[in-house]
Amino acid sequence: MRILIVKLSSLGDVIQTMAVLPDLLELFPQAQVDWVVEEAFAPLVHLARGVRAVIPIGQRRWRKSYFSAATRHERRRFDARLCQDAYDVVIDFQGLVKSAWVARAARLQPGGFSVTYANGSDACSYEWPVRYLVQRSVPMPQRIHAVARYRLLAAQALGYSHAPLLQMPARYAWDIASRHPSALDRPEVVLAHGTTRMDNEWPDAHWLALAHQCIDAGFSVGLPHAGPRELARVRALAQSLGPMACVWPAQSLDALARRMAASAGVIGVDSGLSHLAVALDLPHVQIFSQDRAWRAGPIGRDYQRVAGGAQAPDVAQVWDSWTAVLAASHRAGVCS
Repeated sequence: MRILIVKLSSLGDVIQTMAVLPDLLELFPQAQVDWVVEEAFAPLVHLARGVRAVIPIGQRRWRKSYFSAATRHERRRFDARLCQDAYDVVIDFQGLVKSAWVARAARLQPGGFSVTYANGSDACSYEWPVRYLVQRSVPMPQRIHAVARYRLLAAQALGYSHAPLLQMPARYAWDIASRHPSALDRPEVVLAHGTTRMDNEWPDAHWLALAHQCIDAGFSVGLPHAGPRELARVRALAQSLGPMACVWPAQSLDALARRMAASAGVIGVDSGLSHLAVALDLPHVQIFSQDRAWRAGPIGRDYQRVAGGAQAPDVAQVWDSWTAVLAASHRAGVCS
């Protein structure tokens, strides 16, 4: 069986969709799974075990010069690559018009079909015309966790919606060969402060106080960043924290995943890097400043917890969550 996943963006959503891969391959071990994804996220999808081919798309970049000769050439090349193989099932996990058009353009085997959501769910992006752009659509519960929604769509599409594995916590599998220790000779806690949503941010003063507590407890602090604004923030934090704080270099997502996998755990806001921490099975505290934890927060493991909710937590609440996560991770045997 050949399956094409269409999940273009964004980082956290792409990562959460990876939970369908162990389900698919447990039930269909001979399946060949390809994935269409925005080019920026392609290096990370390459690390997901079970993906045969990653097909990058540049829609975000193409919008800036859609009718230029260079963009037209790239679009034709993408279309040719998309139709290089024929698929038994094409699943649009995004549920937006832009992704449904990609699913519609893919080549199908005789008897093959494309599928997406029949309806939206609370706090999940959805555009109703998609049901008419693909061949099948399947209904979704109104209120459902994002990962469960992705897993259920695949299960409904492929006929295993009553399989016991859907009652198990989500699993992820990576082709990450080795773990590299912290350069600071201490276990490293990653502080994933960056987010594209201003309403998800946690104050810099809170991050500084939390980082000091981590250092006092014997950890070093890793500070990833994306873009000039985040770089300025982490440099200011590192200057205040001293030698036990390390500003990570700008790096590709696959390199970042490998480095994060070597850490002692992650404390982060509701963002792509927090979802990556969950998928890497790391001890993790995810900070919420609004009522979204039911949809996107970590579930199913005692060493991955939510702090906050409708309101942002204070430093003491996050630190208490982190100490509880560490204790749970020791009991589960997942500590570095």
